[in-house]
Amino acid sequence: MQENRRSGKLAVILHADIAGSTALVRQDEQLAHERIQDTFRRFSEIINTYHGHVRELRGDALLAEFERVSDAVSAALAFQLIQAEHIEQLEGSIRPEVRVGISMGEVIIADDTVTGAGVVLAQRIEQLAEPGGLCVTGAIHEALPERMPFVQASLGDQEVKGFEEEIRVYRVALKPGEVIPPPEKFQQRKASNMLGISAAVAAFVLLIASGVAFWLKHSVPEEEPASVERMAFPLPDKPSIAVLPFTNMSTDPDQEYFADGMTEDLITDLSKLSGLFVIARNSVFTYKGKPVKVREVAEELGVRYVLEGSVRRADDKIRINAQLIDATTGGHVWAERYDGTLQDIFALQDRVTSKIVAVLAVELTAGEQERVASKETDNTEAYDAFLQGWQHYLRQNPENFRMAISYFERAIELDPQYARAYAALAATYWQVSKRFWHTKVGLRYVHDPRFRAEEFLEKALLDPTPLAHQVAVGMLSQQGQHEEAIAEAKRAISLDPNDANGYVALAGALSLAGKPDEAYQLVQQAMRLNPRYPPYYLYELGIAEFGMERFAKAAHSLERASALNPDDRWSFRLLLATYGLLGRRQEAAVLLKTEGKSWQGFDPLTVRSVAFWYPFRQPADNERLAEGLRRAGVPD
Repeated sequence: MQENRRSGKLAVILHADIAGSTALVRQDEQLAHERIQDTFRRFSEIINTYHGHVRELRGDALLAEFERVSDAVSAALAFQLIQAEHIEQLEGSIRPEVRVGISMGEVIIADDTVTGAGVVLAQRIEQLAEPGGLCVTGAIHEALPERMPFVQASLGDQEVKGFEEEIRVYRVALKPGEVIPPPEKFQQRKASNMLGISAAVAAFVLLIASGVAFWLKHSVPEEEPASVERMAFPLPDKPSIAVLPFTNMSTDPDQEYFADGMTEDLITDLSKLSGLFVIARNSVFTYKGKPVKVREVAEELGVRYVLEGSVRRADDKIRINAQLIDATTGGHVWAERYDGTLQDIFALQDRVTSKIVAVLAVELTAGEQERVASKETDNTEAYDAFLQGWQHYLRQNPENFRMAISYFERAIELDPQYARAYAALAATYWQVSKRFWHTKVGLRYVHDPRFRAEEFLEKALLDPTPLAHQVAVGMLSQQGQHEEAIAEAKRAISLDPNDANGYVALAGALSLAGKPDEAYQLVQQAMRLNPRYPPYYLYELGIAEFGMERFAKAAHSLERASALNPDDRWSFRLLLATYGLLGRRQEAAVLLKTEGKSWQGFDPLTVRSVAFWYPFRQPADNERLAEGLRRAGVPD
């Protein structure tokens, strides 16, 4: 017995188990055991084919030893390919999916039993793999020859039970369009063994050939490449990225706001960088909750890179998984997991942002470095309250505005210096004022929301955010302070050069200031940053076209805006004037009859009342608006 013991041997160890085996057994114990045993029997055959040795089979786990890293990885991926195809043919829900981990280290082998740190490490690494997937240690990553057709995505340094130092882990898959290399022959083996191996190799190659199409379809983590020719927009001349909504992996569905807030903050942080082209929140969130392919996202939004991930929050603990994909190749640029507590949330966000900046080689100006590093609050409770309020604000209705106000006020109670919360309150009350929702949110007088918006904006501008500047633009434009409004809009853009709403705000100020040509170009720029833009972008496009006297195009834009948002009184009033100037009196009459009733009780629909809401600087613009309204049948 003692002579069979080998101590201190360096070996490549493969450990595999069945994901969710307990649940499978509970469904049907006998059938589950039969299918698990069959799974490991077929895996053992492939391991032997690649010159490995199965040392242990324990119920739902398998342990094997290899001499070469390339053999172990090839065997694991070959089996996963065949197993994926096999379980799709099985009836019922008992479909054994295998997780595999591979490590390298010193082991002790006695009577075909393997022990040692290398074995334990392989077990721990396997637990990090997804069902049907393969994870390896950094040592395996370094030893795997570059010629092998595999892609390795880093999962970062992982804390592994039983090991004091963190272990670098990689997820391994086959490159798209490649096949798994067949096992190499060992010339020194006996002829009888060689004959058996040759037969196994031949059978295995046939299996590989038949399964290549399936493997390419289900390859992880590679994606089907996007076609630059099919993209809806030309790629920008700088790195372009879309951040998809992070999946809420928490057991509590009420934590959805937290995952959404994390996504928005990553978008905001990246948007501050002039060296990046970042798709706006409104567009990427149209994919929320939908099964989408990275290729489709890239082609529809016109970007090269797509960031996707998940957030898990359990009490105070946070886990973020993120991966950046180059859609033009389908390859993963990097993948990392970040663990921490709620108190670490800002540091975790910084790590993700910094990693993207590093891998895309984005150069930051001194101002950008400072803006990315700065945080609006250190109070995580205030931040959490703000995120909940922002989710209500985005729903844009009176009931949710009431809820948003209460959360924003709570955020300010927790952090009286929280400028972003003041800006959000100013934005909420400004929208209430514009829409005459004062009674619906619990205010008595029509002017109350305007006064409150001004009060909160004053505090927000002590430490301004892009949102604060954008609210200021609307207020100043309404007061006829055109140059001041333009200056505020430019300040918003300087803080966030990728914020599409900042360009729309500037466009609105320029249209009222008599510069519709510039406004038109800015709206187009905003629509490129936010391809799935909200209806009010069409209103801003329409008012710019109205100022350029492109009335047919203005009517088309305003009709689309009104159709998408029937409560849009701004587009309704301007569309009336546009119909009048086009001589489309019948359509104007229908609009007055069907839609004009909606505004009764707000303000009388007259030329004078409408003109109040459009304080053009140029007399010619005021005259054009008034003439159009009169021709549409609106009384003076």
